[in-house]
Amino acid sequence: MSEFLFLFKGGRPLTPETPPETVKKQMERWNKWGAQLRDRGYLMATDRLASARKIVSSKTMVTDGPYAEGKEIVGGYMIIKANDLNEATEVSKDCPIFEYDGSVEVREIVKMEM
Repeated sequence: MSEFLFLFKGGRPLTPETPPETVKKQMERWNKWGAQLRDRGYLMATDRLASARKIVSSKTMVTDGPYAEGKEIVGGYMIIKANDLNEATEVSKDCPIFEYDGSVEVREIVKMEM
């Protein structure tokens, strides 16, 4: 089996103005999906990412976020185990982010010798 990274991009982010019942419903959906993946033996790790961020594009160029293109914002990640990229892609298709116009980037993790 290999490890794969899901990057959750875009969607409608939770903000301080989001009604509490909406936040609760959305988080329950994510927790249920994560529990299903864990119970099926796929899930290895997952977390949300803080909204504060910086992009370093050279030694001297640092850009503070947030950024205008919401569809490019990575809001969280998940690491799963799957047999191949096709299986990992199938696993991603039940992700709750699709209910909020977001996307999942699926990437195989290639271990490096250090």
